[in-house]
Amino acid sequence: MHVRDLSRFLFELSESNNRAWFVMNKPRYDILRAEFLQFVTQLIKEISKFDPAIAGCEAKKALFRINRDVRFGKDKSPYKTNFSASILPNGRKKPSEGGGPAYYFQLDGNGRLFFAVGEYMPPSDRLRAIRNHIVADPAGFSKLLKNKGIKEVFGDLQDEGKLIRPPKGFDANHPHIEQLKLKNFMVWTECSIEGMNAEQILEILTRGFKSAHPLAAWLRSAADCS
Repeated sequence: MHVRDLSRFLFELSESNNRAWFVMNKPRYDILRAEFLQFVTQLIKEISKFDPAIAGCEAKKALFRINRDVRFGKDKSPYKTNFSASILPNGRKKPSEGGGPAYYFQLDGNGRLFFAVGEYMPPSDRLRAIRNHIVADPAGFSKLLKNKGIKEVFGDLQDEGKLIRPPKGFDANHPHIEQLKLKNFMVWTECSIEGMNAEQILEILTRGFKSAHPLAAWLRSAADCS
């Protein structure tokens, strides 16, 4: 994967996000997409070394399309300005589809790498299963929150969109009530990849995903994610 070429393409796309420009630059996109697919294939192999459940994930299924869904948003730009992938055992791209925890990352035209592990906006039944698991396994969840590897790379669980009040049916005095209010169960971070090559990015992602594997494993144990 030629990182500099990819970043340049995505930067130019962000400046000229229209179909005419994309058609003219489609040959560049096809080459970069093929290289990105190879990169994700290698990343899956590396993740599988510490998380065997990922071994069966197909790289093609992990990649997101570059076309945006413009049906409901005010932004009618036709294309995403990043290359991204979400790696799950069952091939579903989104934890919100009920697929359980994912290893997600994206590269953009500003030379930034964003990566995350966990479940973003899981459906209501899945969210309840996670909350029930916190109640059923408070000691295990406490250990997870204190995990040194996770905290060093990602910090704490993200609390965007957190409920103001305790969710219905859960004790307001529970020791983990603040986590029970969460709508997302994930950690994320980002960094600059300026001057880096694909091997260096692969190392960053592998190390980061490995550090957060305990979160993925705990979430999978919350309920059947199939």
